[in-house]
Amino acid sequence: MMAVFDFLDASPLLRVMGLGLLMALLPLAWVAWRNKAATPLRRHQALTLLTLFLTFDLILFGAFTRLTDSGLGCPDWPGCYGSASPLGASAAIASAQDAMPTGPVTHGKAWIEMIHRYLATSVGVLILVLAVGSWRRWRKADVRDPADAPWWPLLTLFWVCVQGAFGALTVTMKLFPAIVTLHLMGGLVLLAMLGVQAARTSLRTAQRAPVDLTPGLRVFLWLVLLLLAVQVALGGWVSTNYAVLACSDFPTCQNSWWPAMNFTQGFELWRGLGLTGQGEHISFAALTAIHWTHRLMAFVVLLLLGALAWQLNRVRPLRMHSRWLAFLTALQLATGLSNVVLGWPLLAAVLHTGGAAALVLVMVWALAASQTAPPFVPKLSDPRPPA
Repeated sequence: MMAVFDFLDASPLLRVMGLGLLMALLPLAWVAWRNKAATPLRRHQALTLLTLFLTFDLILFGAFTRLTDSGLGCPDWPGCYGSASPLGASAAIASAQDAMPTGPVTHGKAWIEMIHRYLATSVGVLILVLAVGSWRRWRKADVRDPADAPWWPLLTLFWVCVQGAFGALTVTMKLFPAIVTLHLMGGLVLLAMLGVQAARTSLRTAQRAPVDLTPGLRVFLWLVLLLLAVQVALGGWVSTNYAVLACSDFPTCQNSWWPAMNFTQGFELWRGLGLTGQGEHISFAALTAIHWTHRLMAFVVLLLLGALAWQLNRVRPLRMHSRWLAFLTALQLATGLSNVVLGWPLLAAVLHTGGAAALVLVMVWALAASQTAPPFVPKLSDPRPPA
């Protein structure tokens, strides 16, 4: 267990947190200035939306960090070779780069990794401000509205701390595929939590009631979201195991509809990067199994997303959600194909992760902005009184 913490150096923690705080002051000042005459609820909505936007950006930058092989640009945590920035670690970085020119440590990769950590810290600060502000309004309210309860912001604050722990483990466990995939899924959970709060706060600010949906449509929306989460996890498993190029043709794989695959090795969860649980090099058949499973699941999820977009288009207040679902589904298909036939280009790969995150956000927002319609009970006319 101690090996996990060999590269954990808490000495620069306060300095890294300070840099994250400085980065968070700019959006906080912008929200305060733009909403200086607004109500507390309106200011809370603005800060929630901004935090949601920056969290989405953080997920994109996290994908960029992973796809540029910058996850170990600074092989310790939370700093970089014991410094709060690559500037103080330039000698150590140069030494590591000279020893292994094509290795994971370069000056560029170190900066990418540390910027990702600064962004994550600043998002954590914004979530802390949201939680504290919600709690203070709740405590000071003369009449406490259940809709104002601070439990969602407090739960989000707890979750961002968990996400930070997974970020540390990503580095200290040397890009362990299961940890990296969980870190990606944790980021999407964080995005979904903020999406729920943004949707509900927007409804309250506009003084609108949730949209009534039939029980069947609500269940279908939940089902597609669940399957999308499974597909995103499979996509994360493909990316973290570098299995994207195991199939470089479409619609077949290696010119076969059922190529040689090793599902046991491919979906052995607790193992190091590129290795089996026994420490041997993972086989190409295992990488093929990972890729092909994700591709087969993609056909199912894309069809269901198209059906859901068509169903939501019939609900007038959710037509914008329907159009976003249709657009993002097409984007996922295009970027997924590009990753295969164009050899995993960086832009397409980042957009593929961003499209998945946006799909999750649109569906969570639709769920948070709607409710199951009450059963229809016809009104019976009163009989006429006798003459």
